[in-house]
Amino acid sequence: MQSSKRNISMMMDLYEMTMANGYYVSNDSNEMVTFDVFYRKNPDGAGYAIFAGLEQILEYLENLHFDSKDIEYLDSLGIYNKEFLEWLSKYHFRGSVWAIPEGTVMYPNEPILTVCAPLIDAQLVETAILTQINHQSLIATKTRRIVRAAGGRNVSDFGARRAHNIDAAVYGARAAYIGGASSTATILAGQKFGIPVSGTMAHSWVMFHKDEYASFKHFAEAYPDNTVLLVDTYDVLKSGVPNAIRVAKEVLEPMGKRLKGIRLDSGDLAYLSKEARRLLDKAGLNDCKIIASNSLDEFTIRSILDQGGCIDSFGVGERLITAKSDPVFGAVYKLVAVHNDRTCQPKIKISETFEKITNPGRKRLWRVYDASGHSIADLLTMANEEPDFSKDYSCIDPQKPWKTVCFSGCIVKELQEMIMENGKRLKESPSLQEIRQFVNRQFDTEVWAEEQRFENPHHHLVTMSHAYYQMKMDLLKAAQKNDKKEEVSC
Repeated sequence: MQSSKRNISMMMDLYEMTMANGYYVSNDSNEMVTFDVFYRKNPDGAGYAIFAGLEQILEYLENLHFDSKDIEYLDSLGIYNKEFLEWLSKYHFRGSVWAIPEGTVMYPNEPILTVCAPLIDAQLVETAILTQINHQSLIATKTRRIVRAAGGRNVSDFGARRAHNIDAAVYGARAAYIGGASSTATILAGQKFGIPVSGTMAHSWVMFHKDEYASFKHFAEAYPDNTVLLVDTYDVLKSGVPNAIRVAKEVLEPMGKRLKGIRLDSGDLAYLSKEARRLLDKAGLNDCKIIASNSLDEFTIRSILDQGGCIDSFGVGERLITAKSDPVFGAVYKLVAVHNDRTCQPKIKISETFEKITNPGRKRLWRVYDASGHSIADLLTMANEEPDFSKDYSCIDPQKPWKTVCFSGCIVKELQEMIMENGKRLKESPSLQEIRQFVNRQFDTEVWAEEQRFENPHHHLVTMSHAYYQMKMDLLKAAQKNDKKEEVSC
């Protein structure tokens, strides 16, 4: 990612640099503003999403700078002010950042990450921030669905060769681990992030040898403590499984070793796994695991298991690493406030599409829990509000503003926290293992099962305090007054 050895500060859209130059020339560059990152819908029609990619955002912001080659290239475009480029050569990020903790279960139209910075700083970082959140949050969310379908069986990321590039494979593996994958086949991700690595053998190994048995024998001799054999190169039930059993008996058992597993990578996985299990058990190899791969996702895995498939773990590749069924996460970065001296002026984006109207202003995000610890709603308030849940608390559902929402006997926790001030981190980030454990804990104790189902999941309630809702309505009314009245014929 971003470091002194690999400078990706130029990872931005041209219009961001163009606007930055314009702000500099017009002396607006130091005006303080606030931008929110949020998204509008959960991928795959799911009931939730998982926030991932924060660590890489912080690395980017900490190391953001423009070297001589960057300045030379920008100058060659012939569109930027020379004084601006000179200023840019000494640039470092000066903003402050608030974010929900990485791994947080999140919902649409909530502030995931907030940047409060001089206008020019806030503008330059848009693309890099969105790239990380959109990619890693998408993969983490998809992986969680796959892990849920697997019903406690291990899921390994096998997706590197189908990823869109090397970074997508490596950071996709990181996101998959956050989402619940038990391991990855990508060695670089294992080395970089400490993710457990796993893998078996290739069809080419089997095809290279004179016959299938010889290939299995040589593999077992090379890896007697971890022999997992790929049994579908020629015929799973007529040669693959029988040869695996033969190697277990003739090669491994005389060494005092056991056959760890077989892998199925094609065919009817439900049927083949049941038949393979029968043959293995008959041979006394009840402890031999069956691993399945081949274009799997949450729906194929669920179907295989519903049919009684005898699969112990899954290797999931292209449909995980590309989130094939819904490959766009859709997080956006929008201006929500402009700071003038000691005042903060909220800003709202108006659209003919209801879903694209933004939630304006500096705000606070709270999660509401019932007495059992389940998350029952989220709450947006004004930045200076402290909701009092020691008594019944009334608020508004913006989707149904005519209906009063009242929370009784609940507790509330603020989700966003300040993690960077004036371009400097305020505390050390949690480890990847800690983030993964945090995700698991939320799904085990906080997130309702109804929100986790694949079809028609429960809609998580995102509410607004009366004061915040009124502020948003006032801005909408003010914007309407500035528009020409539209004549309507009845």
